Formats: sequence, C-alpha cells, structure tokens
Amino acid sequence: MKPFLMRYATPLMTGLFLVSLISGIALFFHVGMGWFRGMHEWLSMVLVLPFVLHVWRNWRQMAGYFRRRSFALAIVVSLVAALGFAVSAGSGGQGGGGGRPQFALADLVMQGTVAEVAPLLDLSAADLAAGLAEAGYAIDNTDVSLTAIAAASGRTDSDLAAALVQQTR
Repeated sequence: MKPFLMRYATPLMTGLFLVSLISGIALFFHVGMGWFRGMHEWLSMVLVLPFVLHVWRNWRQMAGYFRRRSFALAIVVSLVAALGFAVSAGSGGQGGGGGRPQFALADLVMQGTVAEVAPLLDLSAADLAAGLAEAGYAIDNTDVSLTAIAAASGRTDSDLAAALVQQTR
C-alpha cells in the first residue's frame, strides 16, 4: 500500500489541486455555485492527504527550501494575506461577519416579528399568522421574532423561511 500511495501522492496532489483551482475560480466569479461549492470544499479536504504524502516523499528537497529566505518570505506574505482577510471578515467586511449579504438579510428578516415581516410579503399580519399556524407553527404571541416562533414549534429558521415562501405563492 505504501508504494502505491507514494507513487500517486504527487499526481493526486496535482489533480486535486487543479480541481480546487478551477472550482475556486468558478466560486470567485459566482459561476455554478451549486456545482462547485461542495466539490471545492470536500476535494480540498481530500487534497490534504496527497499533500502530506508529497511532502513526506520529497522531504529532503523540501528541507532545502526551508533554509532559503524566499521560503520564509513566501510563508510570511501568505500569513499576512490570510490575517488581512480574517481581520476584515471579523470587523464586518463582506456583508458582516464575512458571510454573504443574502444570508445576513435573511437573518435580519428572521429576527422580525409577524407584524414586521408581513408587509414585506405583501400580506397582513393576521393572514401571515394564520398561514404559519396552518403550516404547524405555534404562534402564541405575534410580538416575538420568527426565529423564536420556529424554535417554539420545534422547527428551524430554514423550515419557517420555506413556510414564508409558501405563503407568497
């Protein structure tokens, strides 16, 4: 098994890197998000094993890089760039908390009450409350957030969001 893994470490790393590269570029340009997100995340995780095997197999050559200033500079530049993105995301960059703005907006809506959200859906508060009750949501108090209504009903925000969409059809 070891000879097999050692023989294929570099080719697997190359192939998985190309998949990660192409899917990452597609995600950056928001092309085929449904196709590429899972592929990019999972196969990038799988890439870790061939990377470790590649470094192990080529350790002597890698050790030579460690003694060069160019290696240290490349690592420092990479870490500074990563830190810059992390700090930006943590301080509210890119839609707050580093998330996508669509999700941040959905979270804001879910924090609203039935009376606050109903006009967004072109419904009255009474009609929205009745529709949610018909969908199985326990609405004892319309002055609580939709998130609280979902939790009180033993459901998730996503479940309630789907029920909201159904109300508009």
